[in-house]
Amino acid sequence: MTEFTTPIDDRWFEDYPQGAVYEFGEAVVTEEDIIEFARRFDPQSFHVDPAAAQHGPFGGLVASGWHTASVMMRMFVDHYLSTVSSLGSPGMDDLRWPRPVRPGDKLRVRATIEEARLSKSKPDRGLLRTHVELFTSHDEVVMSAHAINFMAVRPK
Repeated sequence: MTEFTTPIDDRWFEDYPQGAVYEFGEAVVTEEDIIEFARRFDPQSFHVDPAAAQHGPFGGLVASGWHTASVMMRMFVDHYLSTVSSLGSPGMDDLRWPRPVRPGDKLRVRATIEEARLSKSKPDRGLLRTHVELFTSHDEVVMSAHAINFMAVRPK
C-alpha cells in the first residue's frame, strides 16, 4: 500500500502517481441505514422489510447497490479526492456489486491508480482512472468500478 505524501487540502494531479494503491475509510452499515436509504431511493422488499427479505433472493436484508455506491463515494471524497484540485468526473465504468452488503458489514476502500495522464487539450489538468474496490472486514469485494476524475495540476 501507498501513503499519500501530501494532505488532502494540498493534493494536486502530480500527487496521484500511476500504479499507487491506497486503502482507506471505515463505515459500518446498519439495518437502520439500509432501510432508511432504500425507503427513499430503492424501496424493494429485500431492502426495506427484514421479514419479507428472509424469504427473498438474498435470504435477508441487504443494502441497495446505490447505497453501497454512496458509502464508497463518501469515503472516496473524505480520503482520496483533493479538496483543492478535484474538477469533477465524467462518470464511472464497469460498476459491479458482486456480493450484497448486509447489516453490520464494516466497509473500506482500495483505490488503485490505473492511469494518470495530462490532458492534451487542457494543460491545467490531468485525468485519473482509478480502480475502486469496496471490501468488507472479511476481505469480500462488495463493489468495484473504474472512476474517472479530472484533477488540476499544481499551480506554478
